[in-house]
Amino acid sequence: MFSRDRKWFLVIGIICTMIMTSILAWQPQTANASSSSASKVDAVLVVDVSNSMNTSDPGKIGNEAMKMFIDMLSTQNDKVGIVAYTDVVQREKALLNITSEADKQELKAFIDGLNRGAYTDTSVGVKEASRILQDGKTAGHAPMIVMLADGNNDFNKTTGRTESQSDQDMAQAVAEAKNSGVPIYTIGLNADGKLNKNKLADIAQQTGGKSFITSSADDLPNILSEIFASNLKLKVVPLQSITANGDYQDVTVTVPNDSVLEANISIMSSKPVDARLIDPSGNTKPIPSGDVLLSKSKSYSLIKLLKPVAGDWKLQVKGVQQDQIDINLVFNYDLELKMDAPSAKYKKGDAIQIRSYLTSNSQHLQDQELYANMNAVLKVKDLDSGTTNEVPLTNAGDSFTGSYTIPDEHDYELTVRAEEKSFYRETQPVTISAKAGATSSTNTGTTQPTTPAEKSKLLPLILLGLGLLVLLAAAYFIWKAVKKANRGFVGQIVLEIRDENTGEKTYPQYKKLNTFRGKFNLHQLLQLAPEFAGTDKVVFTPANQDRIIVRSTAEITIEKSGRAVDTGNGLELKNGDRLTIPLASVDKTILLEFISVNS
Repeated sequence: MFSRDRKWFLVIGIICTMIMTSILAWQPQTANASSSSASKVDAVLVVDVSNSMNTSDPGKIGNEAMKMFIDMLSTQNDKVGIVAYTDVVQREKALLNITSEADKQELKAFIDGLNRGAYTDTSVGVKEASRILQDGKTAGHAPMIVMLADGNNDFNKTTGRTESQSDQDMAQAVAEAKNSGVPIYTIGLNADGKLNKNKLADIAQQTGGKSFITSSADDLPNILSEIFASNLKLKVVPLQSITANGDYQDVTVTVPNDSVLEANISIMSSKPVDARLIDPSGNTKPIPSGDVLLSKSKSYSLIKLLKPVAGDWKLQVKGVQQDQIDINLVFNYDLELKMDAPSAKYKKGDAIQIRSYLTSNSQHLQDQELYANMNAVLKVKDLDSGTTNEVPLTNAGDSFTGSYTIPDEHDYELTVRAEEKSFYRETQPVTISAKAGATSSTNTGTTQPTTPAEKSKLLPLILLGLGLLVLLAAAYFIWKAVKKANRGFVGQIVLEIRDENTGEKTYPQYKKLNTFRGKFNLHQLLQLAPEFAGTDKVVFTPANQDRIIVRSTAEITIEKSGRAVDTGNGLELKNGDRLTIPLASVDKTILLEFISVNS
């Protein structure tokens, strides 16, 4: 019967391929295809919660840093996960898609609930963060890991774990992050002066991140602003520092253009601060209000302006006399930089014409005020010699233009970088060749879209394919439903139950599945224990290739590889797959692994 399944899938797969090929033929293909906005991030925050942090970070600066980072993120569609580790992962939160301030409060409450424990193995936190990010990151988002630690290890001698083993695991995790383009930013917490700064700096340097050191919460706005800005190709705009006089003092916040999605104003003061805000038209904006958000902590205040109008805003700050107040500004933009694609092949001496421009939502922005204060360069990397040259481009008002003459018969990588004082953007790199045998071409690198006449010829084929697909799929699923009702299982499920109050786990329980037919639920595996009554909503059914399908209702959270997954429509488990099912009602977590006997 398994071979019959394969035939069904083969027929449907062929038809799907024909349909997708035809549909793709309709679409204009360009070398400048738009990518998702770079103004969104997928971030995992990693914090050492071992007992050594009682001296390295007695004030829990690490927690404050994580909360401030969350406050700086957009209110829509950034994703954040959290890993708290000792020599094991103590607690973790899968990547959460932020859609409201309530989501941010949930993350910050999770941080406030972290407790400290014995022993430390830094590699554990980095490995877990990398895994969560790889499993849950979104295409087009800027991925990143932010680690807050002192960089020192303290192993449990009973485990036999060695520094060499930890270093090996760390090297592997860092290499994976580097190869996946995931920068790791490290914040060294150094209240007791025992920071392993070289280790933290090396992790950041290898992955293209940055390393910072602090022993005071006063440094957090600068550090977090720098990390946030660096990963989103933004720049921190320092505003004036003021010495409070007991009255309101004016600070000008200039919003340069209408492409600003958010303006993050961080205010650091050792004493309480009041703030008022006046927009460019002279109207007072309440703090907070619908488009002005306020986040406060014991270490900072953060004012976030949503889609602020361009112009000079007036921030009025009132502090305690003689108190030093530092203010920073980071804008978040919905902007990309594109470059008209050159040909792939040239000859020595050919001149390449360069044109680059800003886009928003894939539309070329032509607002000359946006370009007015920007400079751009063409970065040319000789892939044979390894040297890089920069060629200034001309600001044409709505684009950046110039030319580059090929000096040698080499391969080259071209990138345009444009910047102004609050942000920069770079185009995707383009590789060209001027080696012997290549011919000069004026081809723009753009494939012309299919003509209307050609499209009309494809339409009957597509409709026919769709009709066949619907009929075949209907027949297949009817047959499948009849078969499934009496189908058996193979393999076994290994269960462990962790008490979240004590951290202790039960011994593994091996539950053979060959006694079940059609379906069974998790409550049956747990021997119908009353405290686990809600697990009857987690249902397993058999699948092809000795696999099983798990389904659950929305009120049951199921995590795989550190992130919550939607199992409403079924999640297929193969040999070795593991699930985590937290049960908040009883403060226990079920750890489940599926083992197929035939794998």
